[in-house]
Amino acid sequence: MSAFASQFSIEATRPNAAEIAALAGILPLATPVYFSAVPTITRGELVSAAALLRKAGLEPVIHIAARRTAAASDLQELLAALRGEADIKRLLVIGGDADQLGPFPDALSVIQKGRLREAGIEEIGIGAYPEGHPRIPAGRLEAALDEKIAAAAAQSLRVHIVSQFSFSPERILDWLKQLRACGITRPIKVGMAGPTSVPALFRYAKRCGVAASLRGLVSGAAASLVGHVGPDRIIETLAAADGLGEIAAHYFSFGGAVETARYACEVAHGKHGAGRAMAHPN
Repeated sequence: MSAFASQFSIEATRPNAAEIAALAGILPLATPVYFSAVPTITRGELVSAAALLRKAGLEPVIHIAARRTAAASDLQELLAALRGEADIKRLLVIGGDADQLGPFPDALSVIQKGRLREAGIEEIGIGAYPEGHPRIPAGRLEAALDEKIAAAAAQSLRVHIVSQFSFSPERILDWLKQLRACGITRPIKVGMAGPTSVPALFRYAKRCGVAASLRGLVSGAAASLVGHVGPDRIIETLAAADGLGEIAAHYFSFGGAVETARYACEVAHGKHGAGRAMAHPN
């Protein structure tokens, strides 16, 4: 399988100790595991989980949601704890779909004013949207990418792009080509939903504004699928494409982190047929 599928990362939402142990038994050493910014998680829970991921030989990447950060001191205390307990060096900096609580109105302000480099952060991920954003104009999205990349460079931070998930291989491919044509050369982690039931996918897709491409995926014969649908067509399309620069698979674990990890490893070793919606019977 190509580097696109083999150099993957996954997202996990509030994994417990048992799940982290299971992930450690499945994933290659140093696999990046992005820890979602769940609003209800406490700082202690977040730091403990990050420390367990690090101890398990995985690379924790913590989401920082700008608008959910109540004070600059809260961010500094969190980063100090993450650095001390889990040796955190990478973050995913996002705006966060919430009302602004404190001094950071968006991800750009965290990059510019969050003193990330002083806290030991060496690399950040920034979000992007192949299908657009329901509340942000397309032109503003493009400008924000440039601004965040420039701000990271000014802070001596390495930067990569992490995209929202999509279900359309054609839309993702066009979007990647457009970014490269605009001179954006940074590594891109292409967001995809790991194997998940169709009803669950529709819930997440509607919430995240990507339901249109999912309707295309499950139309016709695929609409009768029972079980789980995976991103095989996207993987096949991108693995075969040329001229896209450094890209890698990034799996959202809506069907569970452990199940997603198994799928990602199977794909990386060429054990899943591509070019189809993957269905598992119940």
